[in-house]
Amino acid sequence: MASRVLVVDDEEGMLEVCGDTLDLLPDVEVVLEQRSARAAALIAQESFDLLITDIRMPGMDGVDLLRVAREHDPTLPALILTAYPTVETAVEAMKLGAADYLGKPFRPEELQKLAKRLLDERRLRDENRLLSRQVERAHLFDEIVGRSDAMQKVFGLIQRVAATDADVLILGETGTGKELVARSLHGRSPRKDQRFVPVDCGAIPDNLMESELFGHERGAFTGAESRSLGLLEYASRGTFFLDEIAELPPRLQSKLLRVLQERKVRRVGGKDEIDVDVRVIAATSRDLGEEMRERRFREDLYYRINVARIELPPLRQRSEDIPLLVAHFINRYAEQMGKPGIQLDSESLEILCRYSWPGNVRELSNVLRRALTMARGDSIGADDLPDPVVAQAGAPTSVSSKGTNGSFFDQRTDRIEAFEREYLTGLLLRTRGDVNQAAADAQLPRGTLYRLLKKYGLAPADFRS
Repeated sequence: MASRVLVVDDEEGMLEVCGDTLDLLPDVEVVLEQRSARAAALIAQESFDLLITDIRMPGMDGVDLLRVAREHDPTLPALILTAYPTVETAVEAMKLGAADYLGKPFRPEELQKLAKRLLDERRLRDENRLLSRQVERAHLFDEIVGRSDAMQKVFGLIQRVAATDADVLILGETGTGKELVARSLHGRSPRKDQRFVPVDCGAIPDNLMESELFGHERGAFTGAESRSLGLLEYASRGTFFLDEIAELPPRLQSKLLRVLQERKVRRVGGKDEIDVDVRVIAATSRDLGEEMRERRFREDLYYRINVARIELPPLRQRSEDIPLLVAHFINRYAEQMGKPGIQLDSESLEILCRYSWPGNVRELSNVLRRALTMARGDSIGADDLPDPVVAQAGAPTSVSSKGTNGSFFDQRTDRIEAFEREYLTGLLLRTRGDVNQAAADAQLPRGTLYRLLKKYGLAPADFRS
């Protein structure tokens, strides 16, 4: 996107010099105006990134013009030109809000250097303002964890798709890590050194969504006192992640479809189309088939974003990954909370492995954070876990040796102990009493495995013959 510079000077020769000099800067559009009154009208009607004006002109001088500019765009940087460079002139220009001043005559490279600096600063301010209001969810975790076949399939898809520039649709229940996959795709792509811009469509009010995505021109609506970049424009040359795309209002679905087809955006209230070089990754936890049948989601948009597709399995379908995830989160949170060395006891791990996890990895993360907070010693027990998790995971699936007379906790304890004894016996038989191999296969710390073996009177040496 070209930056727009307005140069105002009553001397035609000076205008030509400024125009020829600034035209050498890349991506800069220069507007020349000899009459200050006409320049004031342009400032009122159009958006500029830099004002360069002579301070002494007939009629409206540079001081008055700068005052007008401040009324219409308080953030517009201004460079004052003067044939009488004095300390007093500089002070006066700074009081008026000018970013800098330049004495006449000047060398072309001086004007270029100042203009480039002011334009770069303007762009940086726009981007910082955009980031300050951008809605971005915190990371669920720093790396994808999983050894299951389902996750290996996901990893393979990421590797194949990342190297291309195809748009991607990520499907999965809430909490499965869709944004993490999107970040992985970006990090492995040729765009990895450019921006990754995430936006949660469900977190931005409908009346602000269009402006957030596409930007707006000054005066486009009440309160739009200055031009604003949109998130799509900000993501140019990088990756744009639309989380929960099914929450996008129908009228914006149509506008997004046009952007995907033409790679151009038009700001709210703007006339010009702006080229954007962006890769779009979309995600949703909804059933898009149902959304399309109910006419809440456009079919043509679905087919446009569904160029490459990655489906994330819910945690209940990859329960073999739970011990890995538990170790990952405990190590991270224990370090953060100043509780190094704390471990999950075997009963608690079994509870976590049997729970159905409707909130998926996000819920597991939150449960372990809570458990670490509640734990009083160097071990996390069942009493440190939320009651609903323990109640669901511990419910017996068949009648125990006590029939239906035993209490819930009695039956739960019996079933867990029976499982642990059976599992450990089979583990030692399979590894021929090799404790290191057994700990690796069970994905348990050696110390935990030794404690469990001692609890059930199992000696590794008895299995080595």
